[in-house]
Formats: sequence, structure tokens, C-alpha cells
Amino acid sequence: MEENDKISISSNKSGLGWVSLGAGLAGLSVMLGAFGAHSLKARLIEKKLATFHTATDYLGYHALGLIAIGILMLVLEDGIHAKLQRSARWISSGILLFSGSLYMLTFDGPRFFGPVTPLGGLCFMIGWFTLAYSLFKFSRS
Repeated sequence: MEENDKISISSNKSGLGWVSLGAGLAGLSVMLGAFGAHSLKARLIEKKLATFHTATDYLGYHALGLIAIGILMLVLEDGIHAKLQRSARWISSGILLFSGSLYMLTFDGPRFFGPVTPLGGLCFMIGWFTLAYSLFKFSRS
């Protein structure tokens, strides 16, 4: 590698927190997926079971995204960490709002959770687009 390359092992370990959270959420998504497949199949109507699986799928996908962001924080220089943190926070908010509201609706939670789901989707989009833009700008500097 050349001396001016932007990839180096960071001394800042905040990325490990995101990797840890992502790993925990990924494990939770596997656990909830098994719970849905084995315990809820006979108890929920098909539409509610599909909603549960959507929540679980998005939880798992975005948990992997948090792991990836944490790894990026570990290998990229400190100058981009704040932007990566912002992306991880948006994605974490999306997990809570999107998957959380779908789980609430699956189990007949209050109807006001219905309009919360798209807000979670918006958080996901902001998180991913923030990540893409930040990495693009970083690659150009």
C-alpha cells in the first residue's frame, strides 16, 4: 500500500460497538425466525405471519448492515467515523421503528403503529444513502 492510502486499522474502537449490536440483532433475527416458523405458524393467520417474517427479514438484513458499518469504522481513518456513526444511528432507528412496529401489529398492538412502519423505512433509506454518499465523498478525498 502507498503511504497516502486511506485504509488503516483505527485505534478508535467505536466500530466494535456497532459490530456487537449488529451481531446481537442478527442472532435475535435467527431466533425470531425460528420462533415464527415453529411456534407461530399454527397460531397466526397467514397475513400476520407474513408481516412477522417481513419484520424478521429486515431486522436480519440491517443487522448485517450494522456489522459492515462497524467494520468500516475499524478499517477507515477517523475522519469518516462521525458520518458512519450517523448512518448506523439511522439504520438502528429504522430497525426499531420498522421491525418494531410490524411486530406490534402482528400481535394486535395499537393501530397507531401502522403509520410508524413507513417512518422506519425512511430511516433505513436515509441510513443507506448517508453511508453511500459518505463513502463516495471519502473515496474522492
